Amino acid sequence: MGGLDGQRILLGVSGGIAAYKAADLARRLQDAGAEVQVVMTESAQQFVTALTFQALTGRPVRTSLWDLAAEAAMGHIELARWTTRVLIAPASADVIARLAHGLANDLLTTVCLATEAPVTIVPAMNRVMWANAATQANIATLRARGVSVLGPGEGDQACGETGAGRMLEPLQIAAALAEPDVSSVLGGMNFLISAGPTFEDLDPVRYLGNRSSGKMGFALASEAAAMGARVTLVAGPVSLATPANVHRIDVRRAAQMREAVLSALPGQDVYISAAAIADYMPAETQARKIKKSAQVLSLELVRTPDILAEVAAHPHRPRLVVGFAAETNDVEQHARGKLQAKALDLIAANDVSEAGIGFESEDNALTVFSADARHDLPRGSKRLVARELLKLIAVRLEAKP
Repeated sequence: MGGLDGQRILLGVSGGIAAYKAADLARRLQDAGAEVQVVMTESAQQFVTALTFQALTGRPVRTSLWDLAAEAAMGHIELARWTTRVLIAPASADVIARLAHGLANDLLTTVCLATEAPVTIVPAMNRVMWANAATQANIATLRARGVSVLGPGEGDQACGETGAGRMLEPLQIAAALAEPDVSSVLGGMNFLISAGPTFEDLDPVRYLGNRSSGKMGFALASEAAAMGARVTLVAGPVSLATPANVHRIDVRRAAQMREAVLSALPGQDVYISAAAIADYMPAETQARKIKKSAQVLSLELVRTPDILAEVAAHPHRPRLVVGFAAETNDVEQHARGKLQAKALDLIAANDVSEAGIGFESEDNALTVFSADARHDLPRGSKRLVARELLKLIAVRLEAKP
């Protein structure tokens, strides 16, 4: 695979069922050209043996801060100076908490405190543990200190539940480490992202809406913040937690989203319209509930504002304006038409009629069009697809003054 030639990676393995994946990860890192030294926590040794990693790496595995032979030469300092990158995979909730609080009560956390090398963690835990406010606060603390966070992925978990918290697959982790760091491009950039549906009220009980969950827009906001951008997220009515280090503005109707987006527009470098904004709204909202009486009920609908086109033509137009096209047929034709008609820089199109990548799904797949290029982003979790889209945006930012 290549891409990690000359890298000396200290692979920290903490306790959790995902520890078995770390054995494959060690091999993948070596295939990419890295030297790998494994450090295991005491809990990790309950799931996989040190001998497994020694056989794969050809190096004795370090497991204790109290190894007298190694520590006679200040072994934890030696490891901290040897490594060019610390990678903790899986990173359990416990290890994440100890790192965030600066503890040094085992060899792995001590090395992390003693090294000047960059640190990357790959979280792996139950979905509720990942969503817990304490874990999210710890993640935010580590990110603020410059620790890179890869994942977690979403899907089936060993506990039988489904959601965010899966450790990324070894090939994904190795590929992410081998890629050029784009945080220097997005670092300090201002991103404005809209996400979720809009609801247009018919009366105090009913509304016109759509099935957008907001997950793609929230994934973009989360990944952009993790890559160093300052992110403002304008969110329609969704039940999603605010990503770490993201400023969130909640709205309900298309007119409210327009007002929030245009108010936040000055000074933005990038606008990503990932929201599924209603195209039409009732000409009049009834003050009282519409009663079921007539056999046929006709509604008069009027167009909602075209926020994306308005941003693209605005005096405070960001350097890049990126749209989304959720289509059910003739995807490329409709996407390219929208790209041209609204004078966008990029448009990300997907076929929402395809099983598993439509509304409310955990995965996505995008085809990204510009005036002169096409990029296919294969199916993956929305977080991974979001990161790939942001990499394309980073390339465009470098090329565009």
